[in-house]
Amino acid sequence: MALSTEEQRILAEIETRLAENDPRLARRLTALGDAPRRRVRLIAAVVIAAVGVVTALVSAILTAFS
Repeated sequence: MALSTEEQRILAEIETRLAENDPRLARRLTALGDAPRRRVRLIAAVVIAAVGVVTALVSAILTAFS
């Protein structure tokens, strides 16, 4: 299933921000250049989702103890 133009734009923005915020991880993902681009994007999406979940959990815990 192909991504829409908007989805492609969002993923490109995520990749750019990842490169700005964690250059080391971005370099490691770029090193996977032999892998299909889809796989690299999937890895980036999983990493971003994991960061989001951790952020939400920490926020919920901090809110509960405030």
